[in-house]
Amino acid sequence: MDIHSLTQELQFENKSISDLLKQISNLFPKHTSFSTSFGLEDQVITHIIASEQLPISLFTLDTGRQFQETYSTWAKTLIQYGIEIKSFTPDFDKVSELLSKKGPSSFYESVANRKECCGIRKIEPLRKALKGKKIWITGIRADQSSNRSEMKPIEYDSTHDLIKIHPLFNWSFEEVRQYAKEHGIPYNPLHDKGFVSIGCAPCTRAIANGEDFRAGRWWWEDQSSKECGLHSVAHENIKDTVLLK
Repeated sequence: MDIHSLTQELQFENKSISDLLKQISNLFPKHTSFSTSFGLEDQVITHIIASEQLPISLFTLDTGRQFQETYSTWAKTLIQYGIEIKSFTPDFDKVSELLSKKGPSSFYESVANRKECCGIRKIEPLRKALKGKKIWITGIRADQSSNRSEMKPIEYDSTHDLIKIHPLFNWSFEEVRQYAKEHGIPYNPLHDKGFVSIGCAPCTRAIANGEDFRAGRWWWEDQSSKECGLHSVAHENIKDTVLLK
């Protein structure tokens, strides 16, 4: 099945998120994974996967530097849904070497240093998490950043040689918040304190009214560098034909 056929078959506009995830998991059983960082969008998707008992594996990247509120949300999610969320962590030796050479806050010094830290703590663990998968489901929404608005709901990711699907791509943040409220979904309390995009604690702050959705991430950097590398290039690597075996 090529990417255009898959796009037509899924028909985002005509399906509920629940039906969409069911169809994806039926098409690619045992080869579909969802990545969660326990943000509001991810919690909505986790709720649907768990409630419908869909054959979609869940994983998270534990960088070791998350907020305590994020870890608490993680724990509440496991208790409420009784599911397994596999944790992928950085290589201890690489983290140790980075800290020994550059200290614990090198990411503030340059974009290159920040990307080095993200590479060790996020990019390499992600590669392990997606090994052997054919479908990667994310909580990306179009209005999260200008970079993400240029993406598509279904994309080919050449880095990991799989298809990325963003079920909430056309949802607004308020729609996500309302859905979570209506369904009693546990969420990170930092969302109530102005944190809309939540990453590592040293690299995330709350945003003020009127600020860009991603303004709280790596706020000391130029606005053009607001991605860690997990999702920054997928929309540039779309193939006309991708065979899914």
